[in-house]
Amino acid sequence: MSYALSFLDKSPIHGPEGATAALQRSLNLVKRAEDLGYRRFWVAEHHNSPNLASSSPEVLIAFLLARTSRIHIGSGGVMLQHYSAYKVAENFNLLSALAPGRVDLGVGKAPGGLPLSTRALQQAYDPERKPSFAAQLAELDGFLSHGDVGQSQTESPLAFPVPDQPPGRFLLGASAQSATLAASLGWSFVYAAHIHGDATAITEALSAYRTAGGTSALLAVSVITAETNARAASLGGETRRFRVEVEGGQAVNVGSEEQALEYVRQSGKTQYQIEERSPRLIRGTPSKVHVELQQLHETYGVDEFIIDCPLSDGAQRLKTIELLADGRTAIAA
Repeated sequence: MSYALSFLDKSPIHGPEGATAALQRSLNLVKRAEDLGYRRFWVAEHHNSPNLASSSPEVLIAFLLARTSRIHIGSGGVMLQHYSAYKVAENFNLLSALAPGRVDLGVGKAPGGLPLSTRALQQAYDPERKPSFAAQLAELDGFLSHGDVGQSQTESPLAFPVPDQPPGRFLLGASAQSATLAASLGWSFVYAAHIHGDATAITEALSAYRTAGGTSALLAVSVITAETNARAASLGGETRRFRVEVEGGQAVNVGSEEQALEYVRQSGKTQYQIEERSPRLIRGTPSKVHVELQQLHETYGVDEFIIDCPLSDGAQRLKTIELLADGRTAIAA
């Protein structure tokens, strides 16, 4: 086996515990992942979500970097539509200067929440002047590249500090359009199969990425693993995804039909479509999981998997990291 494993964490709040406990668990998870040779540990961005503690990945990344020494830590991802590309570049250049060679900037097109939080995040924007996502990403890429740091700053500011090693750049998506955009900027592309796991869609997106000149594709998948297949089957987990599109708005993916209907309600629209999507979920013993990962590795030519564990129980999330690491030859540190 010749693929690397990385882990995506959303800092879920389990049962009656508070956010502090959930974030402490994220720290415990990243330390264990580092000890076991995982390549990356990414944290997500979610807004107005009472069951998730990770609303600001930049802050959490800094906390985790300060308490680890080797593993790459990054965002999975920053929801760029809400922010100034310049400020995102400053944040990640500063993180990269603090931890050279260990910072990943993953960017997503989704809002990371429902319309109420999106309006709160974007209320200072003039909608007529807000750039497209593609324009924002290109602007961000330019700020990260710095150009000639000795050039005049009278026309365009530079995003200081200039780190010795810039952050890794990853675009998260589940479409050929996103894949092509990533390739056009020389960014790595992470196909979100844990959200939309249709085999044809994966093939089309990765093919589009490579045709456009992309060279580094990763695959995000959901994994529920245990010592036996029966135990893995009994663990449950949030395994359904719904794509909701309202008239004149952005299509988004949510975790339940109830969330999809709430999205529609908050949008105030009457014309909408809701479509259930099937995430790529691998469930079973570690050996069964690795057999399927190997098949995906060979089918799609990806050399790294971002593992999403759709369980909120902290003990089981830790167990997932440990059990998958038992197949040590599958992890390229």
